[in-house]
Order: sequence, then structure tokens, then C-alpha cells
Amino acid sequence: METDFLVIGSGIAGLTYVIKVAEKFPDKKVVVVTKANEGESNTQYAQGGVAIVQNATDSVEKHVQDTLKSGDGLCDEEVVRTVISEGPKCLTDMISWGVDFDTDSEGEFDLGKEGGHSEHRVDHHKDITGAEISRAMLTRLKKLNNVELLSHHFVVDLISDHHLKKDLPELKTTCYGAYVICEKEGKIITISSKITVLASGGIGQVYGHTTNPVIATGDGIAMAYRIKARVKDIEFIQFHPTALYSAETTPTFLISEAVRGLGAKLRNKAGVEFMYQYDNRGALASRDIVARAIDSELKNTGENFVYLDCTELDQEKFTVHFPNIKEKCKSLGLDVHKNFIPVVPAAHYVCGGVQVNSDGQTSIQNLFACGECSHTGLHGANRLASNSLLEAFVFADKCAIKSIELIDSIEFKAEIPEWNSDGTTAPKEMILISYNRNELQRIMRDYVGIVRSNQRLERALKRLHLLYEETETLYQTTTISPQLCELRNLITVAYLIVTHSIKRKENRGGFYNLDLA
Repeated sequence: METDFLVIGSGIAGLTYVIKVAEKFPDKKVVVVTKANEGESNTQYAQGGVAIVQNATDSVEKHVQDTLKSGDGLCDEEVVRTVISEGPKCLTDMISWGVDFDTDSEGEFDLGKEGGHSEHRVDHHKDITGAEISRAMLTRLKKLNNVELLSHHFVVDLISDHHLKKDLPELKTTCYGAYVICEKEGKIITISSKITVLASGGIGQVYGHTTNPVIATGDGIAMAYRIKARVKDIEFIQFHPTALYSAETTPTFLISEAVRGLGAKLRNKAGVEFMYQYDNRGALASRDIVARAIDSELKNTGENFVYLDCTELDQEKFTVHFPNIKEKCKSLGLDVHKNFIPVVPAAHYVCGGVQVNSDGQTSIQNLFACGECSHTGLHGANRLASNSLLEAFVFADKCAIKSIELIDSIEFKAEIPEWNSDGTTAPKEMILISYNRNELQRIMRDYVGIVRSNQRLERALKRLHLLYEETETLYQTTTISPQLCELRNLITVAYLIVTHSIKRKENRGGFYNLDLA
């Protein structure tokens, strides 16, 4: 298969890029590859919203300073100012594509406030903003005749010079497309592309206890790393402070930060509101501070969770803003107006990823990246709440602009070798894959979580080496399957998190090592 543009992922970043380039070039082909159904992405599960300056009391400068403070000195200020300044354009485009943001009785946008924000500036659609954005964008995409969306297709690897000329490691690498498993037909196809875009989302399944869907296995980051793309700041993992406590469920159900923005309090087992002991902003401190505070409380008390107290909130407002949260709690026998909600931090967002420049270009020629899999410099050491959807849109737009500029100067690569496999079937013993996946997640939760130490990191690295060797043997001796590829990608991402954590010599934002305190 040949396509002008190959997009890997169908969240807000991938769909924004597709719409932009497909509408600009109706005569050029765009192929979107997604490993589950078309709407399954981290975007789908985003509750909070999109942070955009539009309130009369707000300003770009206030939003910039909130972002820089949350990023703990590691943000690229030029990128921060660019992304935040382009917020209104982002809002205009999304509304034109049919995204329905909530408004108040006067018809003005009903702006929410979340942790780390000094103003109300979060546009939202109840507590399912991501699902609404995904719905509207997929509807728009289906009207474009030059777009082919391949659901249930899994990308095994990106095609690069490392596949074509393995004896030339110093060669400046170019991406030529991808090898993709068609799960329905059980075979690997070769997709040759002029420009390839990684919009593959997050890495939450590295930890297991996560707000991310089961598809969030870091595939894009791992594939890019294998062809020598630069990866930066991947040690900065953001744990969402308030996931609904459940011993088994994955993904864990997210209790939006906007609930605390409405006035909910965090309490320990004794019912004591504890956040002001850690930060003068209380429950509205930035996520890294709140997550570490909860972690500290749990270690001090030996409990499995703390409580989110919504009992003093306006019942009507809560029902209007958070109907799905209320319904989920009700299904578990919890009346949010009478009962405290048990919550615990869960892996939520990776602030680093495949390094890109101001146009979204990676260090690999003709390979772009946007969304959570990329590192733009916006988030620094800790992402400010609701900045991620904004970043995904803005950088997808930048990727599209640069791609439109370059596309006619790029030729298809001739003589790309087919994948050297007879086909794909599930390995005979899936227990080998599932056991290693579970072991990987235990290692990362226990040793590379909210609080780390040199000893924990060294232990994690040793155990990851064993998992890597076992999995590579399996990869070389069995037919390729999505499950095996996901495990391989998870191990790669875990290795990157651990090695980057070992190299990090100061505590910043979402990274905390006891030995550096």
C-alpha cells in the first residue's frame, strides 16, 4: 500500500492532523492506522477539558506563568507562549468541526478551574470532554473521501534505513512508512508513505494501575526509539491524584480534577483534610504535589486509599457538571452527596516522549510526532491540567503545516522489503506473554512509581533485562502477534523510564527520588 500521509493513532492529535492535510490536499491519500476501533484513544477518556484563555479576568501571561510553575523550571518558555497564544484558534476550529462545549445560562462558555490554574479557563463538555471531541472529529473525518481509516491494524515497526542498510549505522535515518498487522486477515502488510506521523498516545499500561485504556502501551515511543529517534524527559510520569479506588479494574475510573476545582476536599482515614499540610493551595495544588501527598498519607496510615469529600458541594451543580462520575459512584453504592469517594493516584500522563522541534519534526527525516507520545517542551517536569488536549491540537496543526510545505518534495522509497514472516497468529502459550506483562507492571508500580530510590531503580533495571531477554527470544521464535508486540513495546518504554530516572540527578515536578531529597 502507498499513501502520501500515514497517521498512527486516532486521538485528537492524529485526527486534527488528518483533517488539516486531507482538506488541503483532496487529491492526496491519507491513511489512518489504529489498533482498536476508531474511537478508542486516550482522548476518548479525557474528562476535564481544554485550557484556553478567554475570560476577561484571565490573560495569556497568567496561563503562561501557571504552566511554567507547574513545569517546575523545565518548560520551554517559547513553546509555552506559542501553544497558549494559539488556544483561541484551536477553540474556533473545534467549534467549527462540531464540538459542543458547555455554556452557562447567558450563553457564555462555562469555564472550569483545575489544579495549578489561577483562573477559570477550562472549556468542557460535562465530564466527557474527550469523548465529545472524538465524536465530532470522527464525524468530520468521515466526510473526507481521500481518508482511509484502518481500525484493528497494529503497527509492528516503522520502516527506516535501519531495515534497508543495516551496515550503515551512521546514516541519517529516514522513515519510509510502517509494517502493519491486519488483525482480521492475520497478515503483515507494508505501508509505504512519504510522511509518517506518530500520534499513538500514552504509556499508562506500563504501570497497570492507570487511567489510560488498555491500548496505551507506548507503541509509538518504542518504535521511534528502535529506529534511533531521540527520546527526552520520559522519566516524568504524571500520576493523577484521584482515580476511583479499585483493586482490580483497569483502566481505573478517573475522578476529574475539576471536582476539586468545584470545592471537593481530600481527607485521610481519620477524616482530616490533609492537603494544606503539604501546600498552601490545598487540594488545588499541582498534580505532582497532590499525588505525593496522598502517597505519603497512605504510607503513614497503611491504608489503600484516601477520601474525596464532595458532600458539601452544590448538588445541582455537581449533577450538571459530573453526571458520569455521579452515576459511576452510584453503581458502586456510593452517594456522592452523602458518602466520601475512595481515591488513589494512578498513572495518567507521560510528560516526555519522542523529541520534536517547533514544527513537530522528530530527529528522523519525514517522521513527525504529536500528542502524548511527543516531547514538545510544553509540560516540563509536570503537565498543567487540561494543557494536553490544547498541545495535541496545536502541534498537530504545526505538523500539518510543515507536512503541507514538504510533501511535494518527497518521493516514495523504492524496493522496500516485505516483512519476513509467513503471517501472524496468536502464540500457542499466551501465558508467556500475559505473565511477563503482569510482572513488568508489578516492577514498575513497586520500584518506579510516584516515589523512587536508587536501589529500587537498580532492581527494576536488572529485572527488566531478564524480561527483555525472554521476550526477545519469544519474538524471534514465534509468529508475531499484537500481544507480543505490545509486551515488547512496554518493556522498551519501561527501560527508557528507568534509565532516564537513573540519569536524573535532581527532583523536579513529577520526578521524585528519595536519595536526591
